[in-house]
Amino acid sequence: MSSQTYSISDLARELDITTRAIRFYEEQGLLSPERRGLERIYTARDKVTLKLILRGKRIGFSLAECRELIELYDPTSGNQKQLNSMLAKITERRAQLEQQLLDIEQMQLELDTAEERCQMALQTLETQTAEVP
Repeated sequence: MSSQTYSISDLARELDITTRAIRFYEEQGLLSPERRGLERIYTARDKVTLKLILRGKRIGFSLAECRELIELYDPTSGNQKQLNSMLAKITERRAQLEQQLLDIEQMQLELDTAEERCQMALQTLETQTAEVP
């Protein structure tokens, strides 16, 4: 890992997130930058952590799940535990999405049925109204 450091604005700009988001992750204990006076100094590891959080969020992981993966980060072992855990979480997330997709398809069918009933009821009303002298 390089010894490069970043300011909060450097990281925000580079990762296209707000400084407020970075401070939030710090408050949640996911980042612990050094302090020089009031300035936060972030390391390359902090940058990797932020990238993991952002990737996790994009694929629907909770902050707790992101924290688990971050805690498993160990470049000395090639991150084997982290990668295996990530694969398990991906499999779990994929199953959740497949179930949600089935739920959505079922809901669409129910909406189609409700819509047909409403349209038929309106047609019946229009026919009855037209027949009344």
